[in-house]
Amino acid sequence: MSAIEMVEQDSTSSDNDCRPAFKYLIVIEPLGFLYGSAGKFLSPENLVGRSGSSFPPHTAALSGLFAAHYKGNMDYLKKLQLAGPFWACSKNPQNFYVPTPFNCLVKNDSIENLISWYKDSEATEGKWLPSVVDKFDKGSWIAIRHWKRITLGNQQECQRIKVATPPWKYTPHLHPRLREDERIVNEDLARGSLFLENAVQLNPDACLIYLSNTKLPDAWYRFGGEGHMVDVKCIDLSPTVQNLLAQPVGKSFALITPAVWGSNRLSYREPVYLQKGNKEKYNGDHLESNEKKVWSVDALITERPIPFRYRLGNRDNREEGEHGQSDRQQPEESPKLLSRGRYAVPAGTVYVLKESINQSWQEWDDNWFPKEGPSLKRWGCGLALPLPSAFGCYRLPCSCSMTYEN
Repeated sequence: MSAIEMVEQDSTSSDNDCRPAFKYLIVIEPLGFLYGSAGKFLSPENLVGRSGSSFPPHTAALSGLFAAHYKGNMDYLKKLQLAGPFWACSKNPQNFYVPTPFNCLVKNDSIENLISWYKDSEATEGKWLPSVVDKFDKGSWIAIRHWKRITLGNQQECQRIKVATPPWKYTPHLHPRLREDERIVNEDLARGSLFLENAVQLNPDACLIYLSNTKLPDAWYRFGGEGHMVDVKCIDLSPTVQNLLAQPVGKSFALITPAVWGSNRLSYREPVYLQKGNKEKYNGDHLESNEKKVWSVDALITERPIPFRYRLGNRDNREEGEHGQSDRQQPEESPKLLSRGRYAVPAGTVYVLKESINQSWQEWDDNWFPKEGPSLKRWGCGLALPLPSAFGCYRLPCSCSMTYEN
């Protein structure tokens, strides 16, 4: 079954009941370098260097391992659900690290301040307190076992939490092009025999972590843009983390994975439910009347959106012979099934809603998530964990929510 047929068959159902909750940790340890690019939008500065770097790989890359192993068996692929990326120390993968919420202001590898949203019942606008003007570190990660300490909302308790920096570094280097049938440099003068690879070196004591509800056999797999070899182990997810993921997100929550909201054409800061048959229209920074906001957001902390794109594999242009085998090889330059470029709300974004959501992320409606083939919820889009009701975000109330046009 081709990748296109699998996507079309899977897109016919969006029932949440067909996807069990997360039960496994997928632990990935590279056997050398990993590739650090993920099909960013093409631009002059993106042709070389690190402008197109994206690491760790999105869950769509991991989904390809499941598709290759189960070979189109829809009994497994239809209910597949993944989330990530995260990372952990190899000796303790259950205590994996997730992006630090943006309301935690980090300096010198510790949380220096914790800002909270305060709003009087009679006030029309709230405040983020304490008011802090300073420069703080970005891109930090926090251990999942510390999440409960954050939700207590105690300033002194949070200041004792140590955060971590990513355990990987980028190593651009020239890489030879190899022949398809043997490990010899391809001396094709038209294309050249070398290309610049933006590789990533992971600390030997660290591993990549993804959540899954479907088991993947332990083995060596080719993983990432250049198909580098990795050692994959599947272990049971601890009951403590399962209970945390099963908690309702409530009135305030933080994203631990990037979130793509909106449609194939427009990206928003929050989910937008489009009735079937409605045509989406863009009118400045506002939604048209036939577009309905899912949440009533009081305020949020976020940063600039990040490009989001994934690849679903080759189009199947081969012809089968008498015994079901291909009579001719697929061309080397065969077209790829590439998703539309979107903008994602970054992991760490914190939402404060006017009305509480009495559901865990697992129970959220598939209609809140965009679709291009499968629903993006299948890949853990916008996985959220609860925060205290006093937690909040800075900047502006979300009545001034912006829209990013692709």
